[in-house]
Order: sequence, then structure tokens, then C-alpha cells
Amino acid sequence: MAGNKTDGVDDVTGAVRESIWERMERPARPPRAALTHAQIGAAAVEIADTEGLDAVSMRRLAERLGVATMGLYRYVRGKDDVIELMVDRVYAEEARAGEGGGEGGGEGGGEGGDWREVLRVSALRLRALILRHPWLVDTTAGSGPLTPNFVARLDRLLASLDGLGLDADTAMTVIGTVTAFVTGATTSRIRMDRLMRKEGAEKMDDLRTLYSSRMRWLLDSGRYPAFERYIRQGVRKDDDDWQFELGLDSVLDGIAARLRVGEQGTAIMDGN
Repeated sequence: MAGNKTDGVDDVTGAVRESIWERMERPARPPRAALTHAQIGAAAVEIADTEGLDAVSMRRLAERLGVATMGLYRYVRGKDDVIELMVDRVYAEEARAGEGGGEGGGEGGGEGGDWREVLRVSALRLRALILRHPWLVDTTAGSGPLTPNFVARLDRLLASLDGLGLDADTAMTVIGTVTAFVTGATTSRIRMDRLMRKEGAEKMDDLRTLYSSRMRWLLDSGRYPAFERYIRQGVRKDDDDWQFELGLDSVLDGIAARLRVGEQGTAIMDGN
């Protein structure tokens, strides 16, 4: 019976499992490979973008690439490796957006400037990335495995906090807080999009019509007066960009207030 595998180590054999990234850096054995890992990742992303993550199987991927299913196992050990290649490929898009100073970049485009602007621009790019590839929310914790481009993004963001005098744990918590807001808000948007497709609704008004009787019952009960005020008075219910940016700026305002960056450019954490 196979042993349990924890932290990359087989509990029975004690063998360490190498990640796909370690294996890729070893020289290829002859004959020359007919495929590349980049091709595998690109084909898998195309399938997932069109049909969702569940549609990505070794058999389907082999058909897309025009090879035998067993031939794929020369390059990957299974779907987990494929997902890592996919995640790494799409996070490379975020890095390229920074180089070009465009795509989801907000004010000024690139990641130059102070720590707040770097985090804000990167958050907008991450949101755009997830909306282009909604299957990302179905991968590990919505953030992806530890891949080179995923870690490179973290490294860039952590570097933007250098000079503020933050300890390592605080710096990573700042990055994690902004990322959690982005993934949470964007996941809610993706779930709403999926609900609309399921219900055959082309726009939010169509969905409201479908759920009007339930909403009327809730409001007529008189139990939710604050919610009723929002329903009757809110004018930006469908302005997802405005809602997202207000939320993002509020998170950044809170971080800035707690950091209390002083005249010398160092941060003092409230409560420490």
C-alpha cells in the first residue's frame, strides 16, 4: 500500500518528491522532446478559459496537442503538474503587464512609485487577470501553487515595502491582506457571472426579474430595513469597477493609517 505524502516526502519510503520546476531545470534526455512545458501550459489554459478547470484532463490535453495521452507523462506526472504550468503561465501575464505599463494598471500604468501605488496597481492587474482566467479561483485557495512567476509577484510586492522598517511577518501580512481582498471580491463577481449564465440572464436586471418575488417577500416582511434602504436608494449596484476600487482604496487607507509612515519614511505599527 502506498504511503501518505506530506510536505513533498513519502512517509513510507522517505523519498523527497521534486516539483515540476526542479525537474524542468535538469537537462532533457534524448531523444529531443517533441513538446515543451510552455506548449502544455498554453493548451491547458485555452481549454480552461473556454470550458473551465474540470475540462482539463490528460486525455483532453493530449488531443489538443496531437499526442498520445501516455506521451504527456514524459513531461508531467498528472493534472497537478498541469495546473502548476497553467498558473505560472497566467501569472507571467501580470508581469508582462507591468513591463508594458498597461492592462489593468490604473493611474500611471506601471508599478513605479511608492508602496501604496505599487500595491494598488498590482491589485488592479490581479483582478483583471482573474477575470480573464476565472478558473484561477478554483485552484489552491484561489491563489495558485508556488510557481516561479507566482513567487516573483510576491517578491516584487515585498520589495516595494523595503525601507518602511517593517519586519518580515508584517510585510507579508500587508501583501496577503490586499491579495485576500482582491481574490475575495473577484471571486464574488465570478460567482455572480456563473449564476447569471446558469439562469440564462444577460444582465443584472434579468436576474433581478427572476428573483423579484423572493426579494419582494423579504422586503415586505419589514425585518430588514437597512437592506431595504440600500435596495431602494442604491444607484451603483451594478458598477463593479467602482465598488472594487472603493473597497481597495479603503483597505489601502487602513494599512496606511496603521503603518503611520513617518517623516523619515519608516513605519510605526499602531499597537506595537
